[in-house]
Amino acid sequence: MQKTSIGPFEWALLIGLSIIWGGSYLFMKVAVLSVPVFTIVFSRVALGALVLALVIFALDTPFPKGLKTWTAFLGMGIINNVIPMSLIVYGTSKIDAGLASIINAMTPLFAIIIAHFATQDERLTANRILGIVLGVLGVIVLIGPGLMLDSTSNLWGELACLAATLSYASASIFGRRFARMNLKPMQIAFGQTLSASFVLFPISWVIDQPWTLTMPPLDAILSIAALGILCTAIGYLMYFRVLNNSGAVAVALVTLLIPPSALILGIFVLGESLSLSDLAGMGLIGLGLTIVNFKFGLFQTIKDRKSATTS
Repeated sequence: MQKTSIGPFEWALLIGLSIIWGGSYLFMKVAVLSVPVFTIVFSRVALGALVLALVIFALDTPFPKGLKTWTAFLGMGIINNVIPMSLIVYGTSKIDAGLASIINAMTPLFAIIIAHFATQDERLTANRILGIVLGVLGVIVLIGPGLMLDSTSNLWGELACLAATLSYASASIFGRRFARMNLKPMQIAFGQTLSASFVLFPISWVIDQPWTLTMPPLDAILSIAALGILCTAIGYLMYFRVLNNSGAVAVALVTLLIPPSALILGIFVLGESLSLSDLAGMGLIGLGLTIVNFKFGLFQTIKDRKSATTS
């Protein structure tokens, strides 16, 4: 049975991952202004796969083998890279990045529902539901409720980001199988990004026709490079370590940490100020994450205490 608690090391990885993936919204927003959707996503995963291949080669780690393993990589690449990344890049071309991060914060809510029906050791508990609802409310307070009611928002962009969260949640459940295959995080990250690259290449070639595009500006090129090296190669090494160690719901929690990470970066890097709503939002997120990480469900804990007092 897979471990489902979150230890200090996993929390550190989640925080680091939230900072890296928080920046991905900015990089996508910059890149999509001059590069088509599928070309961005293909370039991102292909560059990530190349970097991971070099790391595997440099560390003399065996490359993954076997039809069963690569079939699993293909499935993971489709539902964790091809579908959600394409949808989010499209979504950020239509809606504000802040609203996209609010929608993305629904990922752990979908994850706990799917995990309840698809797994034996990540069942639905009251503390998980309460914790993630508090976390989502914290994200809404942090970003600003008015943004969700913005009449200028594009419905298709919102639906695309929502569909991406469902795909990401499903991927966190699907990816649990790699913990039983005795694969290292770098092998899993390489396998899924390479598989996604093979799927995306013909799609981008046919739809985007990249040979007809003009050379994008330097900021778009640097953004795609950051997406590939930082957000994909390094990000997925951290992602699969948490997934293997702590389970699907744990790794999905990173989406709740992305908005406060972006806020903290803005304070220390850009000199932005901290408001009461910011403190309230981060407080709700912190409370929610604490409740989610309780070892037992809230109702079970109350039941155990009653049993202890009556025995």
